[in-house]
Amino acid sequence: MASRGPSAKRGAAAGGSGGSRGAEPQGEPPPPLQAVLVADSFNRRFCPISKDRPRALIPLANVAMIDYALEFLTATGVEETFVFCCWKSAEIKEHLQKSKWCRPTCPNTVRFVTSDLYRSLGDVLRDVDAKSLVRSDFVLVTGDVVSNINISKALQEHRTRRKAEKNVSVMTMIFKESSAGHRARCQEDDVILAMDSATNRVLHYQKTQGLKRFRFPTGLFQSNIEEVQVRHDLLDCHISICSPQVAELFTDNFDYQTRDDFVRGLLVNEEVLGNQIHLHVTSEEYGAPVSNLLMYEAVSSDVLQRWVYPLTPEMNFSDDRRQSCTHARHNIYRGAEVSLGHGSVLEENVLIGRGTCVGNKCFITNSVVGPDCKIGDEVVLDGAFLWSGVRVGDRVKIQQSLVCDEAEVKKGVTLKPRCVLTSQVVVGPDFVLPEGTVISLHPTDEEEEDEDQFSDDSGVNKEENKAKLKGYNKAEVGSEGRGYLWKADSRNDVDEEEQRQSLWGPVLSAEEESESESDVSLGSEHSDSRAASPQLDDIKVFQNEVLGTLQRGEEENISCDNLVLEINSLKYAYNIGLKEVMEVLSKVVLEFPLQQMNAEKDPQHYCVLVVPLLKTWAPLFKNYIKRASDHLDALRAIEEFFLEHESLSTSMAK
Repeated sequence: MASRGPSAKRGAAAGGSGGSRGAEPQGEPPPPLQAVLVADSFNRRFCPISKDRPRALIPLANVAMIDYALEFLTATGVEETFVFCCWKSAEIKEHLQKSKWCRPTCPNTVRFVTSDLYRSLGDVLRDVDAKSLVRSDFVLVTGDVVSNINISKALQEHRTRRKAEKNVSVMTMIFKESSAGHRARCQEDDVILAMDSATNRVLHYQKTQGLKRFRFPTGLFQSNIEEVQVRHDLLDCHISICSPQVAELFTDNFDYQTRDDFVRGLLVNEEVLGNQIHLHVTSEEYGAPVSNLLMYEAVSSDVLQRWVYPLTPEMNFSDDRRQSCTHARHNIYRGAEVSLGHGSVLEENVLIGRGTCVGNKCFITNSVVGPDCKIGDEVVLDGAFLWSGVRVGDRVKIQQSLVCDEAEVKKGVTLKPRCVLTSQVVVGPDFVLPEGTVISLHPTDEEEEDEDQFSDDSGVNKEENKAKLKGYNKAEVGSEGRGYLWKADSRNDVDEEEQRQSLWGPVLSAEEESESESDVSLGSEHSDSRAASPQLDDIKVFQNEVLGTLQRGEEENISCDNLVLEINSLKYAYNIGLKEVMEVLSKVVLEFPLQQMNAEKDPQHYCVLVVPLLKTWAPLFKNYIKRASDHLDALRAIEEFFLEHESLSTSMAK
């Protein structure tokens, strides 16, 4: 069982908070530790659940997820936290203002920053930079992180590196050792990375989802680094210690929208920009993001089984009297005023919220029941998650499913695994919901404007009003049911698969499992990660885009400085390395005159056409050729071009 070490010491007094944005002068105590907590996910992973409740307020073991993140930050020594939110920001603000986090006695001062314009993590960090909110190193987390990690050691290592290497290290990412396939490892976040064993510097980073083979840059093993570790046993906790330069780099690069964009961009351009990323690995403590319902199920189970100690239900770390409960053998947690009927069994890993009434002859295991729920007789809950105010009739069976606030499951209903009933939905009676069914009061055919995707406005109320005008399909929700089957366009299998993955995360199908080795071999060229070496398709598309850019530059007489900006934006968009940029640029420029030549390809005519282009675009090459290796890459590309066009080889000397 994991346990938390001693909390980090608090920062310096308020008088030391006016430090500069760089490294602190030696001899002065560090300024108070700050944090940026992003309460939005900027995706629809929990849709349609998140239409009724923001993701940060989704209850996990009857406690809002944002409370776990704030407890982690406070316990680790953070003294000021900026909470950024967009979708349903008023609800998040109201929740926090009523909690212990906004009391004068709280050691962690919580400040709210809201805007309808945030669309990504990049927008948030650019706003952090624009408003100069952070004064020194800060902790970056999302609102769905559950952790008991003490990052004081990682923070000290980060500060030491920045002083020793003159602010070269800009980020330290926190990872936890976890074997591949562990239930707390989300497939979407699985990474394989290479690191310098001596310094913990990240040398290579790529996501592994959907990949069966990986390709690493050979330069990793040809450098002067004594030992390079390749690791696939790490769980990304989504916790990062950042320097103020991180926000500045997001401002300078609008192509950075996510943390992955930032990491890949810095690794690709490390030698040019001089920035480095490091990692800190913990083996005993706990940290995981709740990115989908599979992770919700796994982390809830870990909380009940006390792997996140001291963040356990009976500790009531949120300091809400309504959340207090007792702990008994086999991890049975019971809140105040809980009524348990005759013959009912709470087997193991069960949490029953305050004021809930359980009928006779019920069987409950590995489940969480929220406050003020009413459960009938002969009910079976196995891996069920019921939020507050849920009504469950007699002889109901719920397996590995989620039932949201004030929903009602009438008598005789069976919920097969991975069913979801959103708030105030009614199903039944005597009805069976197939596996993976999602029922919501929000019909799926409602058209939503892109600008309303994350904004906190009246869009949901409009949907409810429209829903009242429609009838409910009794074949989908039962004779007394109320709600709509949430599904993608039946004509589009891709949308349906995306919707299934949206809530429960990616699941490897039997066809993918049985894919033959020959198929893998044939597709291996295209399955390599962008972070290692860009996919061939990406390089081809990048080459076509560069060609189009240069054509437009010649026609409209665009300056080379502006062409460099356009090529750089394409470089980040397709995650192309400097080596590939040099090769593509050389090839495109040399092939440019061929469009104006006939099939004979006269070398003399070619020289007349290419020499003015080389003179005009010389600043482009000077921008990318800065090292000896860059010269070699350019020469290699030129050599390959003339090998492909031997009839023009005599013009190479000119």
